[in-house]
Amino acid sequence: MKGLDHEGAPLPVLAVADLVKHFPIRKGFLRRKVGAVRAVDGVSFSIRQGETLGLVGESGCGKTTVARCILRAMPPSSGAIRFTVDGATHDLAALPRRAIRKLRRHMQMVFQDPYASLNPRMVVAEIISEPLKLNGWNDAAERQRRVAELLDLVQLPRSYASRYPHAFSGGQRQRIGIARALALNPALIVADEPVSALDVSVQAQIVNLMLDLQDRLKLSMLFVAHDLSVVKHVCDQVAVMYLGRIVESAATADLYARPMHPYSQALLSAVPHPDPRTRGDRIVLQGSVPDAAHPPPGCHFHPRCRFATDRCRAESPMLRDIAPGRIVACHHAEQVG
Repeated sequence: MKGLDHEGAPLPVLAVADLVKHFPIRKGFLRRKVGAVRAVDGVSFSIRQGETLGLVGESGCGKTTVARCILRAMPPSSGAIRFTVDGATHDLAALPRRAIRKLRRHMQMVFQDPYASLNPRMVVAEIISEPLKLNGWNDAAERQRRVAELLDLVQLPRSYASRYPHAFSGGQRQRIGIARALALNPALIVADEPVSALDVSVQAQIVNLMLDLQDRLKLSMLFVAHDLSVVKHVCDQVAVMYLGRIVESAATADLYARPMHPYSQALLSAVPHPDPRTRGDRIVLQGSVPDAAHPPPGCHFHPRCRFATDRCRAESPMLRDIAPGRIVACHHAEQVG
């Protein structure tokens, strides 16, 4: 039956398998290819109906590139991006541009910068209704009714529909962006650092709004972030990326309770504690993230890892199951954890 796996369970809304995105390095008059930046290097994960996956890591680890490949804002170099909607599964990585356009209504994005993502020459009603017009909502009254519903959904007064974006704060603009993303009832939301450009107090409001929408609408969401304190409250699953690869993936509660990769431990040790009396031991990583065009041999993390051995320097670790729902790419995960 369409939409079910071999065991009869519903298929994931999104299943990414061995996703690769390399950017060629060209030099000389003839622009010959002399190498490649390995921005994404074999990433795999899945998101089920009503589930939110947090994709976390340092700046430059490939998080946003993964998101852009999933939405086909850029073509992947290889791999599969299986998107299931209306009982049918499509491999977005293999589809031509014309076929992708028909599926775009089912996958929408919430952008990082609420100031740059809204057209300053459009009023709020036009911004929110634009996806409706592009997808065949020709009745102006129906579009107006839907805009009013969406403003209610993101907790903004309906009177804001006639105002321009410059009249709003960053948090209000992000609510407008969320309303636009939800206009067509998409099956998947990709949120790329949706609160990082906002003040801390406003971040809490937007996080609470997203939690409420997630519960009410059973949203499936890829939440790209570097702030692990936000991810903890929003996501059901967390995947940790380092230099284009996933190094650990687990249920949020399990990962935060017992990280089993040295990089995950370092990231979590940097999360500030609200109570100064409960400060943990900060793990300070030495050096910087290696060049993605010339990754180190063996485990990519070994130059900065306090547990590194000769095996780590020579042999690249594979992602392996440590416990149900927990995968780690580390030769010494049991000892580290």
